Amino acid sequence: MKFNFNNLDEQTREFMISEIKSDIDNERLYLSKRFNEKGIELYPNLLIDAVSSGDEETLAIALNDNDCFLDKEPRNGKNGITYAKVPVTASITLAESEFNRFYIRGLALKSQENKQRLRVYRARFSDNPRAESEMIIGNEVDADILLNDLRSNIGVDTALGLPSGPNSGLSVELV
Repeated sequence: MKFNFNNLDEQTREFMISEIKSDIDNERLYLSKRFNEKGIELYPNLLIDAVSSGDEETLAIALNDNDCFLDKEPRNGKNGITYAKVPVTASITLAESEFNRFYIRGLALKSQENKQRLRVYRARFSDNPRAESEMIIGNEVDADILLNDLRSNIGVDTALGLPSGPNSGLSVELV
């Protein structure tokens, strides 16, 4: 299911790219543990390309087309380390999550510049939305706090719970 990013325009994209470049420059860009060497090398530019002129689907396709993921990943089991096949959905899950995180960061910067507020909304349909996700839809969030939270919690759950984990479908919009 495709995301509906309500405020994805050129200004938001420029802010997103500045956030990506900042993470790259500070060696804070999240790199999936499921990436192979090619994925680690190509991901920053694939992400910038998708943000420049595409979306989360563009990024997922580019990750797949460029064979960026390991075939198998290590898992700790009761009998030691085993290897499991990397899910075929790995590119989609990563692309949706990271594109949305940078969209929120870019929109927080836009909100600061334009003196607008941010509100949580469902950006992607969910057949079975989580109760905790449903409870925060419509809430307004402080752009400064949200931006600092996302910058501090790279690749992990944030303190504010936005976005609220993989596959939540939540994002923010300008009010």
